[in-house]
Amino acid sequence: MSFPEKVYTNKELKAARLLIDQGYKHDLSIDGKSDFIKKVKEALEHLKTADYYEYLQTYIRKIVEIDGMTQLRETEVSIWANKFAVDNPVDAASLFVQKASSMHEYMQGKLYYGGPAEKRSIAKRVEFLEALKDKSKDKEIKEECERLLKLWKDSSL
Repeated sequence: MSFPEKVYTNKELKAARLLIDQGYKHDLSIDGKSDFIKKVKEALEHLKTADYYEYLQTYIRKIVEIDGMTQLRETEVSIWANKFAVDNPVDAASLFVQKASSMHEYMQGKLYYGGPAEKRSIAKRVEFLEALKDKSKDKEIKEECERLLKLWKDSSL
């Protein structure tokens, strides 16, 4: 059985969930201009450092550059991101984790948007930043994680 092209109907959702439960991982692809692709690849390296790359591969099939608003395209199992969303690869990596968290909840049939769901996905993003800060050996990456964590802490007060 192959992963459904779209995950919209109950049948497609069941098939996708079954494959994920069996350990399915997407062969993650990136569509966009060369600078966008370069930045996304940098972000993916941060995911690998923090041991979150497989989490992303489980729930996201593709990251696509767009001119509009960055968003999860759950029926397409994709993240649409603009060039500004990936400008900071550490922040972009945390955004990808947040979107993967929302996709995880979508796959489970949970309400994946709105207040409580947003809090859960942001908590996953913060968890990733903590993991990257702990596992990275690069002083600049650690400092950027600390800066972003402070911003998230300050914004949640």
